[in-house]
Amino acid sequence: MTVTLFKKVDYTLNKLLEDIALGEIGLPDIQRPFVWLNSKVRDLFDSMYRGYPIGYVLFWANSLSGGDRQIGTNTKQAPSRLLIVDGQQRLTSLYAVLKGIPVIREDFSQGRIQIAYHPATQKFEVADAATKNDPEWLADISLLWSKETSRNKVVKGYMQRLHDYRDSDDSKPPLSEDEEEKLTESIDQLYDLQNYPITALELSATVTEEQVADVFVRINSTGTKLDQADFILTLMSVFWDEGRAQLEAFSRASHHPSTGAASPYNHFIQPSPDQLLRVAVGLGFRRARLQHVYSILRGKDLETEQFSEAQRTAQFAVLQEAQSYVLDLQHWHEFLKALMRAGYRRADMITSQVTLLYVYVFYLIGKRDYGVKSNALREVIARWFFFSTLTGRYTGSFESTLEQDLARLRDVADATGFVDMLDKIISDTLSSDFWSITLPNELGTSSARTPSLFAYYASLNLLEAKVLFSKLRVAELLDPTAKAKKSALERHHLFPKGHLAKLGISEKRDTNQIANFALVEWSDNIDISAKPPSKYVPQHAERFSASELKDMYYWHALPADWYDMEYSVFLAERRQLIAKVIQAGFMKLYE
Repeated sequence: MTVTLFKKVDYTLNKLLEDIALGEIGLPDIQRPFVWLNSKVRDLFDSMYRGYPIGYVLFWANSLSGGDRQIGTNTKQAPSRLLIVDGQQRLTSLYAVLKGIPVIREDFSQGRIQIAYHPATQKFEVADAATKNDPEWLADISLLWSKETSRNKVVKGYMQRLHDYRDSDDSKPPLSEDEEEKLTESIDQLYDLQNYPITALELSATVTEEQVADVFVRINSTGTKLDQADFILTLMSVFWDEGRAQLEAFSRASHHPSTGAASPYNHFIQPSPDQLLRVAVGLGFRRARLQHVYSILRGKDLETEQFSEAQRTAQFAVLQEAQSYVLDLQHWHEFLKALMRAGYRRADMITSQVTLLYVYVFYLIGKRDYGVKSNALREVIARWFFFSTLTGRYTGSFESTLEQDLARLRDVADATGFVDMLDKIISDTLSSDFWSITLPNELGTSSARTPSLFAYYASLNLLEAKVLFSKLRVAELLDPTAKAKKSALERHHLFPKGHLAKLGISEKRDTNQIANFALVEWSDNIDISAKPPSKYVPQHAERFSASELKDMYYWHALPADWYDMEYSVFLAERRQLIAKVIQAGFMKLYE
């Protein structure tokens, strides 16, 4: 006979919210911060008011004993017996509205969900200036359940405002007793939503995290994936809520420029809590796969399959120490300097945030565990980032690759060994065949966001190259802080599309190849327009000396007399030259 892994439990909405407030039911952000639009919350209340079902919620019984910190509000009194697996957005909506508390949005801003109600028409709306200024509307239904007032006071206040409004406007009929009674009944029906029935399915405490994830995916109509990072963040909410709050605070601060105080804000990445968690796990446990880390943090011995509170406490201490290192602002910004040293200047040059974060893992390991001196560490991490980005090392099966790289550290004993290990991986991968065959072939694409293209731009920065037909350096015009209506630097078709069309070449994969683009100032790009290169090149070249043109042609990988070349031949030769420029830029990182 099949063993059922869950039981059905019927709640009222009020009972659910009480258990959340007490911490009996944990309400962590297992599906990320609150993402519902206020209009969806409005529709949820409308469905409940009409007596429609709103679906069940899925809980997972927590077999672990409670720590000092529990989920819930400041009045929490009991350990979290149940964790919410599915239904977090609905319960967050209901909890936030009935309790009148703000929610955290995807950008980490906070704000209240205010829903207005029109008792006469029994209509719900997202509160706005119109509903707040119209006495016919109950502007904020949260007041009905507020501890600061009472349902009777809210109704009396509403009726008084409506009386005054009707009496002051001769075109409006006065409020009759019969109408007042109907309006009161309408508001009472809304107030009674606290008794709305909700069914919960409670998964047994014996169910593993893998089974929970499988159940979640199978029943979740949106196809949302529940991954191991979600589980670990949930555990942090139970046993180390302060640590989770630290991750969220760092992420929130990284989205907005600082007004003077130290801040994680930068021009490369605004990391999410789960991304930062991955870095802490990589540093603390030398693991990329989170599958086993979740079990470890639950206090599970991977050999005996037994749980131990002492082991859980010890492992959380490891995570806590690692996370403090990850979130240290000095470490964070020193690492970001390594990206600038590698020639990368801003976020739109980063094609993989995973790569950036995994390189941060190695930066922290080199600093903390091997004591690599700052200057040497910056240089090797700059090389490692350039190399990892160029080769797409941490794309695809990125967890497996990082696990393998971390495993190589087992034989590393000191700072010299750490640097040598990374450089050996680089030299073994970037062989002569890579530079002469693999990379030129990868450049044969029309994709505007490819690692090899941004490695080329980074190389131009490293070589202190000037913009094509300009006295200004590429690095100066790639300044991430400069904002204007027109970009200071634009990608220009060396063989304009209009010119190529006359030659019978119109396919995007041909006209938009990387090898047909060069960086120019926007004013030059406008001036060149659709002119053939044989016409615009002499006009622009006359502004420069022969030596200046020689350097410019080298930086921008342009063959001699390229403007008179047959197009396909030009593309093939320029791909080879771009690869050589990338190699020359990369070798600058060894100086």
